[in-house]
Amino acid sequence: MKFSEMKYERPDLELLKKKMTDQTERLKTASSYEEAKAVFLESEEMSKHLETDANLVYIRHSIDTRDKFYDGEQNFWNAALPELQEYEEAWTKALLASKFRPDFEKEYGNLMFLNAEIALKAFSPEIIPELQQENELTVRYAKLIASAQVPFEGETYTLSQLSPFKNDPDDARRLAAWKAEGNWFKEKQAELDEIYDKLVKLRDKMGKKLGYDGFTQLGYYRMGRNCYTKDDVEKFRAAVRKYLVPVADSIYREQAKRLGKEYPMSFADNVLAFRSGNPKPQGTPDDILMAGKKFYEALSPETSEFFDRMLNDELMDVLSTEGKEGGGYCTSLPDYEAPFIFANFNGTMGDVAVVTHEAGHAFAYYVNRNRIPSQYVQPGMEACEVHSMSMEFMAWPWTEEFFGDDARKYRYSHLADALKFIPYGTMVDHFQHIVYEKPEMTPQERHAVWKKLCAEYMPWAKMDGDIPFYSEGEAWQRQSHIYEVPFYYIDYCLAQTVSLEFWKMIQEDPKAAWERYMAYTRQGGSHVFTELLENAGLESPFDESCLRGVCEKAKKWLENYDLTGIE
Repeated sequence: MKFSEMKYERPDLELLKKKMTDQTERLKTASSYEEAKAVFLESEEMSKHLETDANLVYIRHSIDTRDKFYDGEQNFWNAALPELQEYEEAWTKALLASKFRPDFEKEYGNLMFLNAEIALKAFSPEIIPELQQENELTVRYAKLIASAQVPFEGETYTLSQLSPFKNDPDDARRLAAWKAEGNWFKEKQAELDEIYDKLVKLRDKMGKKLGYDGFTQLGYYRMGRNCYTKDDVEKFRAAVRKYLVPVADSIYREQAKRLGKEYPMSFADNVLAFRSGNPKPQGTPDDILMAGKKFYEALSPETSEFFDRMLNDELMDVLSTEGKEGGGYCTSLPDYEAPFIFANFNGTMGDVAVVTHEAGHAFAYYVNRNRIPSQYVQPGMEACEVHSMSMEFMAWPWTEEFFGDDARKYRYSHLADALKFIPYGTMVDHFQHIVYEKPEMTPQERHAVWKKLCAEYMPWAKMDGDIPFYSEGEAWQRQSHIYEVPFYYIDYCLAQTVSLEFWKMIQEDPKAAWERYMAYTRQGGSHVFTELLENAGLESPFDESCLRGVCEKAKKWLENYDLTGIE
């Protein structure tokens, strides 16, 4: 079924609560495993239907935040989902206490019970009012970003539409675009500070209500962290500073030489990899999608079937339009066994990443769409990002299809950007840990923390430049994850490290790399992150040797890469 034909109808909330209560009672009183399993499968189907309804609203609201109907429905779900959590908690407790738990574990494994125990630690009915307020604040942030109208060169642009100018090879024009964006954020700074300050204090309150020291532990439970701890993340951050920051620093120093710039460079110069401009995809958005079709047809029968469905059933909305929420994501519509990709094409190489990165998420969902329980369709966030980031590297043999004459530029930039990203992403995580350890900090103190971390993780960024907002330690406010999904961002860094493992394999044997990728992907979410890696023969990013190894290989590759003729 095409996305435009998928019907949405607001569910009866009170009826839902009665059904969930009834299912919980029937599970408790089941006299046989067959009876208990039947109720379990019934609950699974209802959950899938609820998720489909909520995601239809979320997608259509994202596509046009000005649509009054879906704006109203989004408000309904923002209030309804926290209310339903109380009933989900009762179901979870009944499942954990079921006398048929050994039978469930024998058929479905222990992971769903481990995840259930973590979920219970992240919720109590007493925090429903705070969860509803949190939803309202994150929607307010998303709407504010989506509403941006940035004046530039006599025209007005959304933040996404401004991105190509921020990468323009002309120094003056590029700097002007960065200043224009920074000015918009500066104008909205009081509101951005207010929203985040309320979110931090609200989350701290929830953590303390649930018996924790603050929000951090609750944040880990909300992220479903089931195989690593805050200490493991701190060790990873230390390895990033030890191995990756020096490699990224060397990349930026070479970049400064190519551009004829003084090191460290301004934010506007750091984004320009080559004096002749960053690699650009060739052709129209339709051309990029067709290049994606060729790539997936050639990669494997499974990927060919998958991408054809994405195209035929309108399961991608990629054009940047007014009123559209910023950024990009992949979500799912379980009733239709379909993933959905949302993006904002803007003429940069990020457009190709939509066809590879977001489609990597979508493909992993598609491969595992029929798993029971449905929570095994996809693994944790960090494991999901491996699918997407690694798929970007799988597309290297088809780079010419996407970039034409800029293919050589792209391969260099893509690997360099992967290495440069991890310090930034790790800094985002470090910043949040400091913020939630000291929720009483003022907005100005938070900006100072970000500026201090920049010196540690991004020494190549000149912080005394003339770009407002960026040079004053405030750039974290454009990172939506910090507002909307606290502690999520480290998942990208862990996954990027694993994707670099795949990059190493592709250099040696692309076929074997794809087989290893499928060995990882076919497991869905049936194991915790570290087990998924082990089962596919991959190193854990928490092992220092992993980061050290990919840094050594990538540094040598970049140093020996032929850039002859490219300015």
